[in-house]
Amino acid sequence: MTTKLIIKAIKTILIATMLSLSMAQATAKGVAHSTADLQRVVDEAYTKYKDLKEGKNADYIPILTTVPSDLFGVVIVTRDGKVYAKGDVDYKFSIQSISKPFTASLVMQQQGPGAIAEKIGVEPTGLPFNSKVALELLEARSVNPSVNAGAIAAVSMVKAESEKDRWKQVLQNLSDFAGRDLKLMDDVYDSEYGTSWGNRAIANLLYNYERLYSEPEEALRVYTRQCSVGVSAKDLGIMGATLANEGVNPITNKRVLATEHVPELLAVMAMTGFYDESGIWQYTSGLPAKTGVGGGIVTVVPGKFAIAAFSPRLNEAGNSIRAMKAIRYISGELGVGLYGANPE
Repeated sequence: MTTKLIIKAIKTILIATMLSLSMAQATAKGVAHSTADLQRVVDEAYTKYKDLKEGKNADYIPILTTVPSDLFGVVIVTRDGKVYAKGDVDYKFSIQSISKPFTASLVMQQQGPGAIAEKIGVEPTGLPFNSKVALELLEARSVNPSVNAGAIAAVSMVKAESEKDRWKQVLQNLSDFAGRDLKLMDDVYDSEYGTSWGNRAIANLLYNYERLYSEPEEALRVYTRQCSVGVSAKDLGIMGATLANEGVNPITNKRVLATEHVPELLAVMAMTGFYDESGIWQYTSGLPAKTGVGGGIVTVVPGKFAIAAFSPRLNEAGNSIRAMKAIRYISGELGVGLYGANPE
């Protein structure tokens, strides 16, 4: 091949590469959405699924059965703090597993993302979020911060002088993400801690395998308090919008997470945030998210906004059916999936 042909081939490759990158960037950034667009899709999602009766409240934590099953709220919060809402977006419910990535972010702030990968892990388990079998099958034991084992380990990694200090830091971090002082729901804590035999076994197994970094019962108590914090769908939207805004809360303008740590946290949410339905969630929505058995879900569109929803009725995997469908509908209608437009 002559030098001229070689140069031409190189130019062709460079042009193709640049076009590919441009298309990828356009997909990632998406198009600008107007105020009317965002409120419209929120209203449509709410109307489309408000009468859906599938699923049931979680019952392994007794108090969760008392939450009114027909509650339903949908919200978008932009990275500059604008709120678009419909339904029961101010109702307070327990955050449950949605707290997990935010406490992992506190550990990242204190010790860096490498500590999460080394001392907990970041791989999906392919098993239920409360699985004890995973601890025995998988060498990492705790596996990732989104399952109970990894979340209890993350709590134990918070640099603290006492249990009181550990809890204070965890609660303050959640509050910083929400932009207001969140409160412990004492009745939820009492119900959850009083029936936490499975999580107690997980904490003790982790300690036995040297994958827990504080006294087991202390980690269990703080973890259970963390899951019992009261939030609304609007709070979740602001927490997600903080991640969409590169770690700065759009309401208070307080930096909660260093910008350089946000990609790692969103990656964990994308891979493991939807319990053992994380794969199908990525397949159908293309967005990092975290769900909880209290009925809430928060989803992040990096650099743009967060979508959050709440409804207590869950499917067998522990995910809110109405909230999941509403968020997926909004993602598809707006074409904001990270891998490209992914309409339902």
